[in-house]
Amino acid sequence: MLSKNQIKLITDLKKKKSRTKHNLFLAEGIKVVEELLDSKFNLYKLFYTTDYINKFSVDNMQLISNKELNHISGFSSPNQIIAIFEIPEIKDQINSGLTLVLDEINDPGNLGTIIRLCDWFGIDQIVCSKNTVDCYNPKVVQASMGSLSRVSMHYCDLSIFFKKESRPVFGALLNGTNVYKSPLPKQAVLVLGNEANGISDNVLKWVTNKITIPQFGETQNTESLNVAMATAILLSEFKR
Repeated sequence: MLSKNQIKLITDLKKKKSRTKHNLFLAEGIKVVEELLDSKFNLYKLFYTTDYINKFSVDNMQLISNKELNHISGFSSPNQIIAIFEIPEIKDQINSGLTLVLDEINDPGNLGTIIRLCDWFGIDQIVCSKNTVDCYNPKVVQASMGSLSRVSMHYCDLSIFFKKESRPVFGALLNGTNVYKSPLPKQAVLVLGNEANGISDNVLKWVTNKITIPQFGETQNTESLNVAMATAILLSEFKR
């Protein structure tokens, strides 16, 4: 049976302030939890129901009822398992290859999808502005589907990051050069901006190469691509 302190901790970890305080985050669902168990992330506590077939020999596992899982889960349809992991130490930034920079990305689903895309395309790190959604937000963790364990995440003042950067900086903009006709080096920084407002002025001044994904539809009525969709297209072109 779950204790009151356990319920309180799980509830608190849905908030960034508490995740920072405890240095812990939540993961839900078989796919996500098992991906993280199979990584270098350290497990703090794992809660499971009798429906779960355990594939891992780990300590700190606790059997709970389906009713208890429903109570602590952030999902409308919980899936057998919920776990608490330690937030890993921040790795040193890598100033080589292709680095993705995210400026004020607000939607957890978008960030989680972008993390998966970086994992797919072999991007080792993402650098985020301080006001980008927390990568350990439960919705981001879920959307990343385990890729969070394979992509290094950095949150910082982007101006400080760019001051130390010598690689060309490509910014995704509506008024840029056609990406399909642009030379894209292997050593570069790619910047994606806020879902509604694009790249902020403070970050835009560091962009040395403005690129865009051209629109081919005849009506030209679509305002813009979803930021995760745009990331997929641009990463594909950089890696092609």
